[in-house]
Amino acid sequence: MRVLICDDEENIRNLMQRFLRMEGLDSDTAENGISAKRLLRENPYDAVLMDLRMPGMSGLEVISWMRGEGFRIPVIMISAHGDVSDAVAALKQGAQDYIVKPFDPEEVVIRIKSLVEAEGLRRIAENERPDESGLIGESPEMIAVKRIISRIATSSATVLITGESGTGKEVVAREIHRQSRMASDPFVAINIGGVPENLLESELFGYEKGAFTGAVQRKTGLFELAAGGTLFLDEIGDMPISLQVKILRVLQERRITRLGGTEPIPINARIIAATNKNLEKLVVEGTFREDLFYRLNVVRIQLPPLRDRKSDIPILAAYIVSQYSKKMGGRVTGFTPEALDALKNHSFYGNVRELENIIERAIIFADSDTIDVTDLDLRTSGVHSVSSNEGNGPVSFTLRDAEKNAIVQSLQRWEGNRTKAAKELGISRRTLISKIQEYGIEL
Repeated sequence: MRVLICDDEENIRNLMQRFLRMEGLDSDTAENGISAKRLLRENPYDAVLMDLRMPGMSGLEVISWMRGEGFRIPVIMISAHGDVSDAVAALKQGAQDYIVKPFDPEEVVIRIKSLVEAEGLRRIAENERPDESGLIGESPEMIAVKRIISRIATSSATVLITGESGTGKEVVAREIHRQSRMASDPFVAINIGGVPENLLESELFGYEKGAFTGAVQRKTGLFELAAGGTLFLDEIGDMPISLQVKILRVLQERRITRLGGTEPIPINARIIAATNKNLEKLVVEGTFREDLFYRLNVVRIQLPPLRDRKSDIPILAAYIVSQYSKKMGGRVTGFTPEALDALKNHSFYGNVRELENIIERAIIFADSDTIDVTDLDLRTSGVHSVSSNEGNGPVSFTLRDAEKNAIVQSLQRWEGNRTKAAKELGISRRTLISKIQEYGIEL
């Protein structure tokens, strides 16, 4: 990241350049608007820190020139106490933020980083398209998942995908199919837990005419419909124990028999199963067959929860807002830095599905083309209850409540000193500031 600092006060230029260097960021300095124009023509910048009042050419004039030349670089305007109305005018002309002198250099660096990230995601939402896979994310955890998929996709090995609800298990299954030699053949999916037990066997194996009352014609089962392609058995942990032995036999013999039929039918569909349950625990409890588990567990892909790959949240959010916004008229194109910080600091016990729901609602209620933190309803989203044995009985509260209380108490102990409170809480000062904004904590 490279920042242009434009201010006629040398001490401010030097101060900000020093703080940016401490954060590993490159910067150039300009003492007036004329120098800033020259540097902008000659070098690429990710952000501009611009003084409002400078001799020769004001910050407002530089912003006007930048917008006329097509620069879309985020600009933070620096204003004196008496210049606030002018700073508001700068915001209307295209500046993204303003700060008032004297300011905290550390907070300015945080704002710069947030604005650059938000601008990058806005461009993704407006212009870019994800690859066909739908697997969004560049965190180490997702890179590892993609690497496994690329290694096993062209084989015929049975795959077991595990992970919490909402982590994208079906997306991974479809990506394995897409990269396989069977990509042009059917991908057939069934949610085991969503089919009544008395109908599940006929759905999977099909039946012959007259097999039972109401069987007025032959029905082709999903194993046959997936011929040459992939059969995805979602929530395999919910499969009745009585049916598990029949699935095991299919995996061993690669043949099925329709209900009411006598002739075995060869099947050549690849089997991918998924579950949000701990199958090893179910095996110990006796509700899942051990031999079936080992037949399914040839290749294991464990999907991480979203809270363990938070670096993927901004790019996921940008992709989701681009998709949902198009369905709703294309009005919303991105997020404010505060909204992104709030999303990155949310726990997301509902994983990607919860993120989608939050953003869809925010698009509906957003008053502008940018989702703000006030548009995000994170208060009741992803409630994850823990219990306390104190008092007269169990008390249910959310981790968000506990986190907010811990922050409030720490700030009170340190009389509002954010640096000391952050150190006590074991988080960065930037994270603490984001949490204060997210929870609306008044100091």
